[in-house]
Amino acid sequence: MEQEHKRRVRYKGTHPRKFEEKYKELNPEKYKNDVEKIRQSGKTPAGTHIPIMVDEILEVLRIQPGQIGYDATLGYGGHSSKMLSQLQGQGHLYATDVDPIESEKTKKRLADMGFDEKILTIRRMNFANIDQVAPGQKFDFVLADLGVSSMQIDNPERGFTFKQDGPLDLRLDPTSGVSAAERLRELDQEELEAMLVENSDEPYADRIAKAVMQVYRRGGSVETTKQLAAIIEGALSFLPAGEKKETVKKSCQRVFQALRIDVNSEFEVLYSFLEKLPAVMKSGGRIAVLTFHSGEDRLVKQAFKQYLREGIYSEISEDVIRPSAEECFRNPRAKSTKLRWAIRA
Repeated sequence: MEQEHKRRVRYKGTHPRKFEEKYKELNPEKYKNDVEKIRQSGKTPAGTHIPIMVDEILEVLRIQPGQIGYDATLGYGGHSSKMLSQLQGQGHLYATDVDPIESEKTKKRLADMGFDEKILTIRRMNFANIDQVAPGQKFDFVLADLGVSSMQIDNPERGFTFKQDGPLDLRLDPTSGVSAAERLRELDQEELEAMLVENSDEPYADRIAKAVMQVYRRGGSVETTKQLAAIIEGALSFLPAGEKKETVKKSCQRVFQALRIDVNSEFEVLYSFLEKLPAVMKSGGRIAVLTFHSGEDRLVKQAFKQYLREGIYSEISEDVIRPSAEECFRNPRAKSTKLRWAIRA
């Protein structure tokens, strides 16, 4: 029996708004020209990720054929593919990611590019466990890109964005731990305020924490991204009309960041990674770390300086390296990036 042909569901109008309707962006291999036009306009196509500061990272790591390396945060595989190209088919790259949804897609994407298991090993594990990635093996180079991938941000089902409605989740691995919605239910006002200050330097932490807790005291709940964004907007209703919109947007970004850091234990993970890192590096091994907010950068800076004083690192970056103005235009998500590097003694 001949199978009935089904037309693809069309979106309304000329520009799709919903993530799942952006069929061209979600299939970049098939619609390369359309996707490239989106990138040229300074936007990131839905469901994809543009690797940040690639040239600067490759300059820092100085990868040679035959070396053994580690990409701590695989993501979309943009950095991994560039590092694998530098190996020229010799050596090996290990990579880890906790996201079960995206890591499988990336594994296939890289395999289709010719990077199979002979040169690439992908493990689904947290980079806090760097000492367990390849027991007994020491690395010539290591990269840790601490940013959240655009695929996660863009997909409203993951709860990373307040621009579209979705469940307030924010977990990098949605199969373990508690969601941001569940975490909010566990906190009292004082604890939430402290979290917002510590994780994102939120200047209106007291007002926002109070507004959130009022919802619970009235028998309500905060289950979606839009619900939380509306509470934040309400808490800042006292602001002058001229500055309210931009201030609310920035506070939303900081609150979501603070919750994401909390539910994924990001500071604890980074601290563990930095502590274990020297032990898995070869002498002369090179390290590059990309951070995206002051809390992360502070931890990396302190660890690098401490190990330099102790003679564990022979050299570290004196200042952060920032992306070029041109890159920030092409990829606005690069604007807050800071790159630091270190060399194992």
